[in-house]
Amino acid sequence: MSALDLSRWQFAITTVYHFLFVPITIGTSFLVAGMQTAWVRTGNEKWLRATKFFGKLFLINFAMGVVTGIVQEFQFGMNWSDYSRFVGDVFGAPLAMEGLLAFFLESTFLGLWIFGWDRLPKKLHLATIWLAASGTLLSAYFILAANSFMQNPVGYEYNPVTQRAEMNDIGAVLFQPLAMITFSHVITMAFMVAGLFVAGVSAWVLFKGRAEEVMRSTLKVGAVTAIVAFVGVGFTGDMQATKMVEIQPMKMAAAEALYDTAAPAPFSLFTIGTLDGSEEVFSLSIPHGLSLLATHSWDGEVQGINQLEEQYQEQFGDQFGLDSYKPNIPMAYWNFRIMMGAGFVGVLIAAWLLWATRKGRTPTSKWFPRIALLGIAMPLLGSSTGWIFTEMGRQPWVVFGLMPTAMGVSPTVSPLQVWISMIVFTLLYGALAVVEVGLIMRAVKIGPPDSVEHTYPDKVGEDRPLTVTY
Repeated sequence: MSALDLSRWQFAITTVYHFLFVPITIGTSFLVAGMQTAWVRTGNEKWLRATKFFGKLFLINFAMGVVTGIVQEFQFGMNWSDYSRFVGDVFGAPLAMEGLLAFFLESTFLGLWIFGWDRLPKKLHLATIWLAASGTLLSAYFILAANSFMQNPVGYEYNPVTQRAEMNDIGAVLFQPLAMITFSHVITMAFMVAGLFVAGVSAWVLFKGRAEEVMRSTLKVGAVTAIVAFVGVGFTGDMQATKMVEIQPMKMAAAEALYDTAAPAPFSLFTIGTLDGSEEVFSLSIPHGLSLLATHSWDGEVQGINQLEEQYQEQFGDQFGLDSYKPNIPMAYWNFRIMMGAGFVGVLIAAWLLWATRKGRTPTSKWFPRIALLGIAMPLLGSSTGWIFTEMGRQPWVVFGLMPTAMGVSPTVSPLQVWISMIVFTLLYGALAVVEVGLIMRAVKIGPPDSVEHTYPDKVGEDRPLTVTY
């Protein structure tokens, strides 16, 4: 394998692994903040117990997300130095804002939340977790704004002297419509992931017969959150689809294995194509479905893969001279379907958990906790395949229309060097996975504390020993 192929594999492995923790962190931070708010407002101890329990799970996941996320930025310099040189002036700005503003916000106030129990006034302490949660949103936005530039480059001009893309409009980079649509889609997805995470863990602990009052309440909160978020995921996903047709029509064509332009265009339920991805062999589809999805019109035209290939060869052939401008059709097609299918299964499980535990019921079948764990896995599978589709569907571009992926790889990195770093990262991430699962399972087996007592000071500065409560 070439250094290019290995570098792509390494980035894919580390990105997908890291993104397992991101949606849980974002969504759970707000759910924990909501639980603590319920305790502050009602004084009901069950919400304090829930805050302590899910706060511990949130902190374990947050720490893993930080550790695995650091590797991502190093790879831009290690394996993708030509890409970094070409768009670093644009791409680096939102990443710098994420590190200097968003990450410091969330980490600082998260530290105050961890160490502030019994030392900060109750409402001030509550504000720290809300500010930390808000920091996760800002962090996500800046990163997604940078990624949106790769999907739809704006706010730059090409300098022929330096041969670099240089930013001339930070507002366009940060607030282009694609960035805001992508952000809303990712955040609603994060709440669905976190909702099913909370509901699934609650169902498991409830099945074990512990902390019934607490777990029934958190199960309901998690399941309802997941169901409401699913509606948001569908709505924002529809917005993303129409935007995709506008700026990346090849990605939409690949997602549907639509080889020839059609008006109306059918929505493919199942398509088999040739191994080289050049034509359709068999397809089962819904007439007019893709036209409605992509154009919101009954007879809307959707461009096909073959016609777009001809267009891109004419548009970019003299400049880049690539053999093909098609992405990997099977990868785009099936990841798009797994993404949607996993989301549907997840929301069905959330609804089933509510129904199965209605009116104080606790299912005794061994399938109850297993289905609950499946509910945790489904939205994570959907979010991961969604990212794979987003990045694979953009190929062969690392920055759409500006830089092919093959031009972004570091020219001096050898395949052996990438192999070594990829093996090290894989072993490290495997060890971290064992640690993560072990810590989560241990915390879940212990369950929520039987009782929690806190005496908050009336004002900041009372002389109390500094303690860690997790």
